[in-house]
Amino acid sequence: MSAAREPVQGFLDEETANLSRDFIEQGYVIRPVDDQVALGRLRDAMAAIAAEHLGQPAPGSAGGFMNGIHGQVDAAGLNALRLRVINGVNDLPWAREAYYSLARSALERLVGNELAMQRRLNLSIQMPGDDSSLLAVHADVWDGDSPFEVVVWLPLVDCLRTKSMFILPPDAQARHEAQWRAFDGKSTDDLFAAIEPDIVWLDVPYGSVLLFSQNLMHGNRINREYETRWSMNCRFKSLFSPYAQKRLGEFFEPITVRAATRIGMSHRMPEAFDE
Repeated sequence: MSAAREPVQGFLDEETANLSRDFIEQGYVIRPVDDQVALGRLRDAMAAIAAEHLGQPAPGSAGGFMNGIHGQVDAAGLNALRLRVINGVNDLPWAREAYYSLARSALERLVGNELAMQRRLNLSIQMPGDDSSLLAVHADVWDGDSPFEVVVWLPLVDCLRTKSMFILPPDAQARHEAQWRAFDGKSTDDLFAAIEPDIVWLDVPYGSVLLFSQNLMHGNRINREYETRWSMNCRFKSLFSPYAQKRLGEFFEPITVRAATRIGMSHRMPEAFDE
Protein backbone atom coordinates (compact mmCIF):
# COMPACT_ATOMS: atom_id res chain seq x y z
CA MET A 1 0.00 0.00 0.00
CA SER A 2 1.43 3.40 -0.95
CA ALA A 3 1.90 6.05 1.72
CA ALA A 4 -0.91 8.10 0.14
CA ARG A 5 -3.31 5.16 0.46
CA GLU A 6 -2.53 4.25 4.06
CA PRO A 7 -5.57 4.60 6.34
CA VAL A 8 -6.14 8.12 7.64
CA GLN A 9 -6.26 7.81 11.42
CA GLY A 10 -4.41 8.61 14.61
CA PHE A 11 -4.18 12.22 15.72
CA LEU A 12 -6.56 13.70 13.12
CA ASP A 13 -10.02 14.78 14.22
CA GLU A 14 -12.95 13.10 12.48
CA GLU A 15 -13.70 15.92 10.02
CA THR A 16 -10.04 16.18 8.98
CA ALA A 17 -9.76 12.42 8.61
CA ASN A 18 -12.89 12.23 6.44
CA LEU A 19 -11.84 15.15 4.24
CA SER A 20 -8.35 13.70 3.88
CA ARG A 21 -9.76 10.31 2.91
CA ASP A 22 -11.96 11.91 0.23
CA PHE A 23 -9.04 13.92 -1.15
CA ILE A 24 -6.74 10.90 -1.32
CA GLU A 25 -9.33 8.61 -2.89
CA GLN A 26 -10.82 11.13 -5.36
CA GLY A 27 -7.93 13.50 -5.92
CA TYR A 28 -10.19 16.45 -5.14
CA VAL A 29 -12.80 17.86 -2.76
CA ILE A 30 -15.51 20.48 -3.36
CA ARG A 31 -16.57 22.58 -0.40
CA PRO A 32 -18.65 25.71 0.30
CA VAL A 33 -16.38 28.74 0.57
CA ASP A 34 -15.58 29.84 4.11
CA ASP A 35 -16.33 33.52 3.47
CA GLN A 36 -19.23 34.45 1.19
CA VAL A 37 -18.64 38.19 1.75
CA ALA A 38 -15.04 37.94 0.56
CA LEU A 39 -16.17 35.93 -2.48
CA GLY A 40 -18.73 38.56 -3.44
CA ARG A 41 -16.21 41.36 -2.98
CA LEU A 42 -13.68 39.57 -5.18
CA ARG A 43 -16.21 38.83 -7.95
CA ASP A 44 -17.66 42.36 -7.89
CA ALA A 45 -14.17 43.87 -8.18
CA MET A 46 -13.31 41.68 -11.17
CA ALA A 47 -16.61 42.43 -12.91
CA ALA A 48 -16.01 46.15 -12.41
CA ILE A 49 -12.50 45.89 -13.90
CA ALA A 50 -13.86 43.98 -16.90
CA ALA A 51 -16.67 46.50 -17.42
CA GLU A 52 -14.22 49.40 -17.27
CA HIS A 53 -12.05 47.67 -19.88
CA LEU A 54 -15.13 47.47 -22.14
CA GLY A 55 -16.05 51.10 -21.48
CA GLN A 56 -19.09 50.26 -19.37
CA PRO A 57 -20.23 51.09 -15.82
CA ALA A 58 -19.89 48.47 -13.12
CA PRO A 59 -22.63 45.88 -13.65
CA GLY A 60 -25.51 45.51 -11.24
CA SER A 61 -25.23 41.73 -11.42
CA ALA A 62 -21.64 40.53 -11.58
CA GLY A 63 -22.70 36.95 -12.23
CA GLY A 64 -25.05 37.80 -15.07
CA PHE A 65 -22.45 40.10 -16.63
CA MET A 66 -19.76 37.41 -16.49
CA ASN A 67 -22.00 34.61 -17.78
CA GLY A 68 -22.94 36.72 -20.79
CA ILE A 69 -19.56 38.35 -21.55
CA HIS A 70 -19.37 36.48 -24.87
CA GLY A 71 -22.04 38.88 -26.13
CA GLN A 72 -19.69 41.83 -25.56
CA VAL A 73 -16.25 40.56 -26.60
CA ASP A 74 -15.08 38.20 -29.33
CA ALA A 75 -12.33 35.58 -29.20
CA ALA A 76 -9.80 38.05 -30.62
CA GLY A 77 -10.36 40.46 -27.75
CA LEU A 78 -10.68 37.87 -25.01
CA ASN A 79 -7.03 37.65 -23.95
CA ALA A 80 -6.70 41.41 -23.59
CA LEU A 81 -9.76 41.39 -21.34
CA ARG A 82 -8.43 38.49 -19.29
CA LEU A 83 -5.04 40.15 -18.82
CA ARG A 84 -6.65 43.43 -17.79
CA VAL A 85 -8.80 41.71 -15.20
CA ILE A 86 -6.12 39.48 -13.73
CA ASN A 87 -3.55 42.28 -13.57
CA GLY A 88 -6.16 44.49 -11.96
CA VAL A 89 -7.12 41.96 -9.32
CA ASN A 90 -3.48 41.17 -8.51
CA ASP A 91 -2.95 44.89 -7.93
CA LEU A 92 -5.61 44.87 -5.21
CA PRO A 93 -3.76 44.65 -1.86
CA TRP A 94 -6.50 42.55 -0.27
CA ALA A 95 -7.20 40.08 -3.09
CA ARG A 96 -4.79 37.25 -2.22
CA GLU A 97 -5.75 37.29 1.44
CA ALA A 98 -9.42 37.19 0.43
CA TYR A 99 -8.71 34.28 -1.90
CA TYR A 100 -6.98 32.33 0.85
CA SER A 101 -9.88 33.03 3.23
CA LEU A 102 -12.28 31.22 0.87
CA ALA A 103 -10.57 27.84 1.39
CA ARG A 104 -8.80 28.38 4.70
CA SER A 105 -10.40 25.54 6.65
CA ALA A 106 -9.91 22.92 3.93
CA LEU A 107 -6.32 24.02 3.30
CA GLU A 108 -5.46 23.73 6.98
CA ARG A 109 -6.97 20.24 7.11
CA LEU A 110 -5.43 18.97 3.86
CA VAL A 111 -2.13 20.84 3.58
CA GLY A 112 -1.22 22.31 6.95
CA ASN A 113 -1.29 25.54 8.92
CA GLU A 114 2.10 26.84 7.76
CA LEU A 115 1.58 27.55 4.10
CA ALA A 116 3.25 28.99 1.04
CA MET A 117 0.96 30.59 -1.53
CA GLN A 118 1.49 31.31 -5.21
CA ARG A 119 2.39 34.97 -5.59
CA ARG A 120 -0.12 35.72 -8.36
CA LEU A 121 -3.73 34.66 -8.80
CA ASN A 122 -4.67 33.19 -12.19
CA LEU A 123 -7.85 33.62 -14.22
CA SER A 124 -9.47 31.57 -16.97
CA ILE A 125 -12.29 32.85 -19.19
CA GLN A 126 -13.78 30.34 -21.62
CA MET A 127 -16.58 31.44 -23.91
CA PRO A 128 -19.09 28.99 -25.44
CA GLY A 129 -17.73 27.23 -28.52
CA ASP A 130 -14.33 28.94 -28.30
CA ASP A 131 -11.38 26.64 -29.01
CA SER A 132 -8.72 29.29 -28.33
CA SER A 133 -8.77 28.91 -24.53
CA LEU A 134 -8.32 25.18 -24.20
CA LEU A 135 -6.02 23.60 -21.63
CA ALA A 136 -4.86 20.27 -23.01
CA VAL A 137 -4.74 17.28 -20.71
CA HIS A 138 -1.72 17.57 -18.43
CA ALA A 139 -0.44 17.21 -14.88
CA ASP A 140 1.38 20.20 -13.42
CA VAL A 141 4.14 18.00 -11.98
CA TRP A 142 5.17 17.32 -15.59
CA ASP A 143 6.15 20.99 -15.89
CA GLY A 144 8.21 21.77 -12.82
CA ASP A 145 5.61 21.85 -10.03
CA SER A 146 6.13 20.12 -6.71
CA PRO A 147 4.00 17.02 -6.06
CA PHE A 148 3.17 18.56 -2.67
CA GLU A 149 1.09 21.38 -4.16
CA VAL A 150 -2.70 21.70 -4.01
CA VAL A 151 -4.65 23.85 -6.45
CA VAL A 152 -7.51 25.98 -5.14
CA TRP A 153 -9.86 26.42 -8.12
CA LEU A 154 -12.59 29.02 -7.68
CA PRO A 155 -15.63 29.42 -9.95
CA LEU A 156 -16.92 32.99 -10.32
CA VAL A 157 -20.06 31.64 -12.01
CA ASP A 158 -21.70 28.22 -11.91
CA CYS A 159 -19.22 25.88 -13.63
CA LEU A 160 -21.00 22.71 -14.70
CA ARG A 161 -20.31 19.99 -17.27
CA THR A 162 -18.10 21.25 -20.14
CA LYS A 163 -18.18 24.76 -18.64
CA SER A 164 -15.98 23.35 -15.89
CA MET A 165 -12.84 21.16 -15.89
CA PHE A 166 -12.16 17.43 -15.84
CA ILE A 167 -9.83 15.34 -13.72
CA LEU A 168 -8.58 11.77 -13.92
CA PRO A 169 -9.14 9.91 -10.62
CA PRO A 170 -6.09 8.38 -8.89
CA ASP A 171 -6.92 4.73 -9.65
CA ALA A 172 -7.44 5.48 -13.35
CA GLN A 173 -4.28 7.56 -13.44
CA ALA A 174 -2.29 4.62 -12.04
CA ARG A 175 -3.67 2.30 -14.75
CA HIS A 176 -2.80 4.69 -17.57
CA GLU A 177 0.64 5.47 -16.16
CA ALA A 178 1.36 1.72 -16.15
CA GLN A 179 0.97 1.87 -19.96
CA TRP A 180 2.86 5.14 -20.35
CA ARG A 181 5.27 3.87 -22.99
CA ALA A 182 2.34 3.38 -25.35
CA PHE A 183 1.94 7.17 -25.56
CA ASP A 184 5.52 7.83 -26.65
CA GLY A 185 5.43 10.08 -29.71
CA LYS A 186 1.68 10.62 -29.52
CA SER A 187 -0.24 13.85 -29.03
CA THR A 188 -2.25 15.18 -26.11
CA ASP A 189 -5.38 14.46 -28.16
CA ASP A 190 -4.32 10.81 -28.31
CA LEU A 191 -3.80 10.85 -24.55
CA PHE A 192 -7.20 12.44 -23.95
CA ALA A 193 -8.90 9.86 -26.17
CA ALA A 194 -7.34 7.10 -24.08
CA ILE A 195 -8.36 8.54 -20.72
CA GLU A 196 -11.74 10.02 -21.72
CA PRO A 197 -13.81 7.03 -20.51
CA ASP A 198 -12.30 7.47 -17.04
CA ILE A 199 -12.36 11.26 -16.56
CA VAL A 200 -14.71 13.01 -14.14
CA TRP A 201 -16.28 16.35 -15.04
CA LEU A 202 -16.39 18.46 -11.88
CA ASP A 203 -19.57 20.45 -11.24
CA VAL A 204 -18.57 23.40 -9.07
CA PRO A 205 -21.33 25.96 -8.49
CA TYR A 206 -20.67 29.57 -7.53
CA GLY A 207 -20.24 29.72 -3.78
CA SER A 208 -18.13 26.57 -3.71
CA VAL A 209 -14.41 25.99 -4.07
CA LEU A 210 -12.54 23.04 -5.54
CA LEU A 211 -9.23 21.78 -4.14
CA PHE A 212 -7.42 19.20 -6.26
CA SER A 213 -4.09 17.48 -6.63
CA GLN A 214 -2.24 18.76 -9.67
CA ASN A 215 -0.37 15.44 -9.77
CA LEU A 216 -3.44 14.07 -11.58
CA MET A 217 -4.19 14.62 -15.25
CA HIS A 218 -6.74 17.37 -15.79
CA GLY A 219 -7.74 20.06 -18.28
CA ASN A 220 -10.75 21.38 -20.17
CA ARG A 221 -12.43 20.99 -23.54
CA ILE A 222 -14.59 23.25 -25.68
CA ASN A 223 -17.29 24.84 -23.57
CA ARG A 224 -20.53 23.40 -25.01
CA GLU A 225 -22.78 25.26 -22.56
CA TYR A 226 -24.47 28.56 -23.38
CA GLU A 227 -22.66 30.70 -20.78
CA THR A 228 -19.05 31.82 -20.32
CA ARG A 229 -16.85 30.20 -17.71
CA TRP A 230 -14.92 32.41 -15.31
CA SER A 231 -12.65 30.58 -12.88
CA MET A 232 -9.58 31.44 -10.84
CA ASN A 233 -6.81 29.19 -9.60
CA CYS A 234 -3.91 29.46 -7.18
CA ARG A 235 -1.46 26.94 -5.74
CA PHE A 236 -0.72 26.31 -2.08
CA LYS A 237 1.73 23.99 -0.35
CA SER A 238 3.13 23.28 3.07
CA LEU A 239 5.87 25.81 3.69
CA PHE A 240 8.47 23.17 4.57
CA SER A 241 7.56 20.51 2.00
CA PRO A 242 9.95 20.04 -0.96
CA TYR A 243 9.91 22.56 -3.81
CA ALA A 244 10.59 21.81 -7.46
CA GLN A 245 11.31 24.38 -10.18
CA LYS A 246 8.75 26.85 -8.78
CA ARG A 247 10.59 27.96 -5.72
CA LEU A 248 9.94 29.88 -2.53
CA GLY A 249 10.57 33.60 -3.00
CA GLU A 250 10.14 33.35 -6.76
CA PHE A 251 6.82 31.61 -7.41
CA PHE A 252 5.67 31.08 -3.81
CA GLU A 253 5.77 33.20 -0.68
CA PRO A 254 5.08 32.29 2.97
CA ILE A 255 1.67 33.39 4.27
CA THR A 256 0.99 31.68 7.62
CA VAL A 257 4.30 31.32 9.42
CA ARG A 258 3.74 30.44 13.08
CA ALA A 259 5.45 32.02 16.08
CA ALA A 260 7.65 29.03 16.97
CA THR A 261 8.89 28.87 13.38
CA ARG A 262 9.71 32.59 13.36
CA ILE A 263 11.62 32.23 16.61
CA GLY A 264 13.45 29.15 15.36
CA MET A 265 14.39 30.78 12.05
CA SER A 266 15.79 33.84 13.79
CA HIS A 267 17.68 31.95 16.48
CA ARG A 268 21.47 32.22 16.48
CA MET A 269 23.81 30.53 18.98
CA PRO A 270 26.15 32.90 20.84
CA GLU A 271 29.44 33.36 18.98
CA ALA A 272 31.50 32.10 21.93
CA PHE A 273 29.23 29.14 22.67
CA ASP A 274 31.65 26.49 21.33
CA GLU A 275 34.79 28.03 22.73
